[in-house]
Amino acid sequence: MRSRTRRAPAPRCRARCASGGRTCRDCRTLPGVPVDGHDLLKRLAELPRGRAVLDAARDMPGVYLVGGAVRDLARGVVPREVDLAVEGDPDPLLAALGGADVEHERFGTATVDGVDVVRARAESYPQPGALPEVRPGTIDDDLERRDFTVNAIAVALGDAVVHAVDHAGEDLDARRLRVLHDASFRDDPTRLWRLARYAARLRFAIEDRTLQLASEAVADGVLGTVSGVRMGNELRLALREPDPVAALVEATSLGLLPAGFVPVRPDDAVALLPTGEGRRDLVILAASCAGMDARAMLPWLDHMGFTAAERDLVAAASRFVTGAPLRAASTPSQIARAARGAPIEAVALAGGENARRWIDELRHVELHITGDDLLAAGVPQGPEIGERLRRALDRVLDGEIPPQRDAELAAALE
Repeated sequence: MRSRTRRAPAPRCRARCASGGRTCRDCRTLPGVPVDGHDLLKRLAELPRGRAVLDAARDMPGVYLVGGAVRDLARGVVPREVDLAVEGDPDPLLAALGGADVEHERFGTATVDGVDVVRARAESYPQPGALPEVRPGTIDDDLERRDFTVNAIAVALGDAVVHAVDHAGEDLDARRLRVLHDASFRDDPTRLWRLARYAARLRFAIEDRTLQLASEAVADGVLGTVSGVRMGNELRLALREPDPVAALVEATSLGLLPAGFVPVRPDDAVALLPTGEGRRDLVILAASCAGMDARAMLPWLDHMGFTAAERDLVAAASRFVTGAPLRAASTPSQIARAARGAPIEAVALAGGENARRWIDELRHVELHITGDDLLAAGVPQGPEIGERLRRALDRVLDGEIPPQRDAELAAALE
């Protein structure tokens, strides 16, 4: 049975509300949550773009703050994004906000300076896993299409009336994730990934019936009704979470990841990556894939829409997890031979002092000579050029010769 939306009652407010510092006689509250609509709008006004949003929506009926922004503001948390839903034409609001930066015509959504604006809509799914068919709707229709009750809350920017589906307030108060209806995961299997991400990020418990529905959906093969690329996008989002490993743990417990995938928290490896260099998300993915058979891992990464470069990096890095050759190296040149040519993420996963030395010091050492110098000295074109340069570099690394052009050239010509 599907949840129903409702307008919250309008009791007298005994607290000092946001409207002019006076006692509010028409305060809108969400049952189960000790925050009223006026208080939510006051909190919105304190956000970087909040006052601009309220000013733009002034005198515009049918504009609502929706979804995660309401959920987070009600909990006293700064939201990751501000989402607005508009009943009817959103263009006047978009114009008042300064014009859309990005528009998605299929779903009637637009982004303006970090604020997402969507036309309130109803959705239906022609078949499990398909993209929804959309049509304009009311705010209540818009809430009914959402994933979990705690995200199906809206507050009108005009009069602070709160709209919510059944159980939204009590679930938010109890820190609980509940789907709106029994077919939710079958309609849109990507909601399984969202369940994992929200459980990890918000630290909310999964309601028993929702957990049962998720388990049944996975067992019935709903993941196969969605393209691998869409599922891969959800995995990428999980890897970008504030605590990606916690999200992967939740996803694993829900059965969303393949056999042999074991979420690992490679904090030491991530710490080795220099600021602005390396893919931390792929370090976590590679560490977690280390237990998978390569014959299964590579096709899975392909299926999930990872690029060939990303796939090869993960494969190389996962092989470095044990770090045996690099850890066994006893001289700088041995460290270089073990690490040279490997992605920095792979070396970081190998860990240890040798990995640190390579990343911080040794990989930056360069010769003052090139292959052209050896050609000019009479060395024939071919692989011998590269081998002689490597030998000279090894001697520089080990401190056998000074890092000077003449010494390097002499070593390369020996």
